[in-house]
Amino acid sequence: MSMESDRDLGTITVEVAYALPEKQSLLKLTVQPGTTVGQAIEQSGIREEYPSMEISDVGIFSKKATLDQPLQEGDRVEIYRPLLANPREMRKQRARDENPPG
Repeated sequence: MSMESDRDLGTITVEVAYALPEKQSLLKLTVQPGTTVGQAIEQSGIREEYPSMEISDVGIFSKKATLDQPLQEGDRVEIYRPLLANPREMRKQRARDENPPG
């Protein structure tokens, strides 16, 4: 009796990752070839775990992706939260705070 791998069954394994400052999730799932980033997010059930999740952008292994991009075996979908502040403005504010005029 031989064991079939997921690939033999016509499926691929991917991961969906999302993080808040206090909690992180990495969900592994098996999907059909041709499944898109957006479909994998929905199939993962991560929205039930994070009902207030806002998707700002998505990526695959830290490279920007689109929701309609098809996934490949082993891809890790990363869901990015919206920035709370513009990083450039935050640096300027820190510089002002550290070096007050006068």
